[in-house]
Parts: sequence; structure tokens; C-alpha cells
Amino acid sequence: MIDFHALSKTYGQFDAVKNLSLTVQKGEVFGFLGPNGAGKTTTIRMMMGILVPSSGTVTIDGIDCHVDRAQVQLRVGYLPDNPIFYDYLRGREILQFVAEMHGWSRRDAIARADRMLEEFGLTEEAQEYAVNYSMGMKKKLGLACAMIHEPQVLILDEPINGLDPRASRDVQDRLRDIAAQGRTIFVSTHLLDMAERLCSRIGIIHRGQLAASGTPEQIKQKFSEGNDGTLEDAFLQITAQSNSSADGASGAAT
Repeated sequence: MIDFHALSKTYGQFDAVKNLSLTVQKGEVFGFLGPNGAGKTTTIRMMMGILVPSSGTVTIDGIDCHVDRAQVQLRVGYLPDNPIFYDYLRGREILQFVAEMHGWSRRDAIARADRMLEEFGLTEEAQEYAVNYSMGMKKKLGLACAMIHEPQVLILDEPINGLDPRASRDVQDRLRDIAAQGRTIFVSTHLLDMAERLCSRIGIIHRGQLAASGTPEQIKQKFSEGNDGTLEDAFLQITAQSNSSADGASGAAT
């Protein structure tokens, strides 16, 4: 469903993403992990056609994310790390607008907006302006916008940052249900516990390069010390390695 082929993004002499090759299957929840500045958000912005790759390609459902950006966006629900809305639209109006932009009739868009408001616990705030929403409320509204058109692929950048524990659990349960329906989820996160619980496979990017990929269990066994090593142990070992060491480790856990 998602295919990266030697994807790179360079700024002058700096390689933000370098030769990223990776495949994500339909129905998979794939976790994309890495330290701050590793290249996660740059990769996602290339997936959404916001940034132009320096070389290589990324396709979603066989469609080039740069060449056919509009077609990709019809098939994808996207949540940025810090969702931004028109300040002086109300929550219900924002959801209705997004649904109509995806081709739903006014009547269906209103019905979908009301359903998403209820599912995300935003009904009481439906008539409030988005400028007055808390960070957690904005994150839930952003998730609702990403899901309102029932996309085949969700691309989520830190989806539960700012959510309280109950809302976080509800979102993770919802993502599992979506994956069980055969839809694909690509999620970037710093939360290793969430990644281990939620993701069928993960990839760890370090200094712009894919340092390891595989199931959480495979990565723990390969990179953590001892039989009781955690994903955090493995992550810290992988991201402490130099680029040359990471290159050698990349294929081993795939």
C-alpha cells in the first residue's frame, strides 16, 4: 500500500532523509520511530506531497505522492503533529467543510460531522470556535478530520500527544478497529510503549537513514541486551550507533 524507493531529501550538504526504501502492506499498522531531527516529519511531508523529494519516490496505492498529490490526498487521511484550523470556524463547521471537500453532499457532510463529533467526545464543543480549543481538543478534531472521509490510508504524526489517558486509549482502540477493516496506518510517534502495543511492524530512522525494521519482538531480540530487553533498550542502542553501523544493522531485523 505504501512503497518508499530510495527516497531522499537534501538541504545543501545536509541529508534530512537518505535512501529510504521500505514497504508497508495493506491492513498494517506501521510505526515510524526515531529521535528528534531523525527525518520522520520530513518523510511524512514527502508522503503528503508537501515537500518535493531530492531523489527517489514514495507511492501510496501505486500513486506517486509528488506527481499525483491530489489523487493521493483523496485516499489518505493526514494528521500533522500540530493541526492548524481556521480559527473562526466552529468545530462542526470545520468537519462539515472537510467532508464536503471530499465530495460528500451537504446533508451527508453534516451527518458525518455530527457522528465524528460524538465519537470523539466533542459534541458539547461543536459550536465553539477552534481558536478556543485546548491542544487535546484540537488533536481530536484533527483526527476526526483525517477519518471523516473513511480513507484507505491514515498517516498520523504523533496522534496521541496532548490527549488524556482515556482519550489516548480510545484513539488506539479505534486505530486497531480501522486496521482490522483492512485499512493501512502509518504512525510516527515518540511513545515506544504505544508503538509496541499498537504496531504490527516498526521502522527506526536515525540521522535520516533506516536503521532497523521488523516486528517489535524481532527488534528487541536483535538489538536489546539479554532476554528481558525492552523496545526502549533496543531503540537507545540503535540510535546510539553511527551512520555506518546503522547501515549494517538495517537489513538484519527486516
